[in-house]
Amino acid sequence: MSKCITSRYIPNTVEQQESMLKEIKRDSLEELFRDIPEELKLKEKLNIPEAMSEMELIKHMEELAAKNANTDEYTCFLGAGAYDHYIPSLIKHMLMRGEFYTAYTPYQPEISQGTLQAIFEYQTMICELTGMDVANASMYDGATAAAEAVLLACNAKRKNKVLVSRSLHPEYREVIKTYASFNEIEIEEVAFNNGITDLNELENKFTQDIAAFVVQSPNFFGAVEKLDDIGGIVKKSGGLFIAIADPISLSVLKPPADFGADIVVGEGQALGNPMSFGGPYLGFFAVTRNLMRKMPGRVTGQTIDAFGNRGFVLTMQTREQHIRREKATSNICTNQALNALAATIYLTTIGKKGIREVANLCIQKSHYTYEKLLVTGKFEPLFTAPFFKEFTIRIKDGGSLEELNRKLFNKNIIGGYELGKAYEGYKDAWLIAVTEKRTKEEIDNLIEKIDDILQ
Repeated sequence: MSKCITSRYIPNTVEQQESMLKEIKRDSLEELFRDIPEELKLKEKLNIPEAMSEMELIKHMEELAAKNANTDEYTCFLGAGAYDHYIPSLIKHMLMRGEFYTAYTPYQPEISQGTLQAIFEYQTMICELTGMDVANASMYDGATAAAEAVLLACNAKRKNKVLVSRSLHPEYREVIKTYASFNEIEIEEVAFNNGITDLNELENKFTQDIAAFVVQSPNFFGAVEKLDDIGGIVKKSGGLFIAIADPISLSVLKPPADFGADIVVGEGQALGNPMSFGGPYLGFFAVTRNLMRKMPGRVTGQTIDAFGNRGFVLTMQTREQHIRREKATSNICTNQALNALAATIYLTTIGKKGIREVANLCIQKSHYTYEKLLVTGKFEPLFTAPFFKEFTIRIKDGGSLEELNRKLFNKNIIGGYELGKAYEGYKDAWLIAVTEKRTKEEIDNLIEKIDDILQ
């Protein structure tokens, strides 16, 4: 290591570095790291490509990006947790404002009144959608929100066993199990029947030592669960009811609160956030009032200042950075503020009527696609439970979904999810998502291409 360094990203000049070294009585930068044993220091250059000019780097990154398939060039029928919904252009223009785009979490929150108001409005809208009393400022994503809900339930009930429906997203179940494994929580799965939770098995398994039951509706198969019956079973046994919801669906389906849900969580990507090849997303998290102080993350509240003006404050920050670690409800130390802001702008832009129109278009277009695929004679229903914007079908005559998806991709169509990747015995089952973005022409083109491929 040389005595001093020059870099286009470090503003200190060689003279300034020498002055600072002299002040702390060191001869070189290397001396700052003298406590690190020599055998641990890297002696050779890193095995990385040579530096590029800005022009070369931009060209290189554009070439790499061009290898990805994106929904501007491909028609997407793939869902399974991330959905190609329309994003109003207003959202990008608002998010790119410097005060939003460059701001980080409010460590001196009351100074950041604009940020706090945006979070407050987001929380309010999540409560309106879910029917719950209190929502937090957001979590990392739907999967971590679900896992945090399990931790909350076990903490609140002082029990360490939770039931989870197998119709829940497979990746959510994996994240829940990962959290549980380090918190001495036992996770037991409940089977599904006809694409929804088996109520008989749920009732038989829900004993007094169960803290909670976790169910998703619409679930991973797109099917709408019988939340009324599920809520009755859970409440009768004294456990907590954790519901995972699609926020778009909540504009036309009864909110989980109506069925007795204690905790409602979910993925907020559909609310104005792009799929972005997997993230970043945001998890919404809402609870009943009696669970408010056990909720993870931060909560923004509304108040009045000394002059009677409306203002906003962080009313709760139950995280380990702010309180004693043993009393913290979570080690998640931030919230997805920019993604939550996108969701807030989305909901504000389209309004109550608009989100219902989006939901109704999803229903109509997904059912149209479903019927059209069955008419081809090349598919049959896998389940018959009601669905929202995703559905499952089975390919006939030993057809290969992997080959079908590959050939559709070559025709600029991203096909559905192959259920066999997550569920044994469903190698011939296809999960198709149809949002409001899909036009009749695109759907008819999908049917036409499938007809050609499967002849």
